[in-house]
Amino acid sequence: MLKRLIFLFLAFTGLAFGAEVRIGTLVNVVGVRPNYLTGYGIVVGLNGTGDGTTSVFTLQSVANMLRKMGIFVDPKAVKTKNAAAVMITAKLPPFAKPGMTFDVEVASIGDAKSLANGVLIRTPLFGPDGKIYAFAQGPVSTGGGYSQSNKGGKVQKNFPTAGIVPDGGIVERAVPVELSNFKELTLTLNRPNFSLASRIADRINEKFGPIARAVDSATVKVSFPPGVDKVEFISRVLSLKVETEPEPTIVIYEKTGTVIMSGDIKIDPPVYVSHGNIYVSVVKRPVISQPPPLSGGKTVVTQEVETKVVEEKGRIFAIDSPSLKDLVKALNELGVSPGDLIAILQAIKAAGKLHAKIIVM
Repeated sequence: MLKRLIFLFLAFTGLAFGAEVRIGTLVNVVGVRPNYLTGYGIVVGLNGTGDGTTSVFTLQSVANMLRKMGIFVDPKAVKTKNAAAVMITAKLPPFAKPGMTFDVEVASIGDAKSLANGVLIRTPLFGPDGKIYAFAQGPVSTGGGYSQSNKGGKVQKNFPTAGIVPDGGIVERAVPVELSNFKELTLTLNRPNFSLASRIADRINEKFGPIARAVDSATVKVSFPPGVDKVEFISRVLSLKVETEPEPTIVIYEKTGTVIMSGDIKIDPPVYVSHGNIYVSVVKRPVISQPPPLSGGKTVVTQEVETKVVEEKGRIFAIDSPSLKDLVKALNELGVSPGDLIAILQAIKAAGKLHAKIIVM
């Protein structure tokens, strides 16, 4: 499968330092958090790309679903390939109320080839306590991914065995959160940092008086002023802005081959990289053995298998500049694939030469 390699170089010139960011984007409020939900369901309407007969749980699930509708079928008699068993995952937003909708993700757990254009049948979503908090249902979107195959080969784009159902989840049970029971407001930083925690406490004290203190690199505690409306107070605190320095980050999205590099990424030169590939190809050719005329023999068709292993010569390139632009230029000139790029970046970071956080999605 051919994959594109896309570089997005985001240079925040003039904004790398001293940028003002809302406190609400940097912290979480303890006691106010999303909750993960999971469920098991069936996607139907697939064009022969669903689970095969080896996925026994899918056949049993289809039979159980029909039984609930008054149709009794022996699971052993179910032969459909238009259905696939999936796991559903979702994140229930804080303060979610019954009737609110949210996105859910589905992923095949059988041998389905594609979930494209399928429809998820109503599925209960369970919380960690085993209770049903939502239901999921709707058409599955695979982001343009597809898979087509026949006896001669296979063509696939992206990963069509996983997708999302936009607004496919609907809340049935709210997670109880009582702000009136909060004795104080506790903020936890998304990325612990002593300097940032101190600046957040100072900014709150500057606005409301000496009510905030940084407990450690990840926690800031704020006392509620007497008689204050807690909802309004929390809103005002989270709306305050503090100066922050964005962390240099490289985000790699393997499914689409997208690479995003942002922040003041530094490299300690010199760095020398040698990288090569090994290609293995297996070719099957039909061989027909035909007996002589009137011999009474039968024509036999067999296959001749040819395996080739080609080792590409390693390419060596040097990075003599601490600039991210030079790294991007060198990798682009080499035409590296997303897999090669991940290996190169992680190796440079492991060597202590790349100063950035790498996130592989």
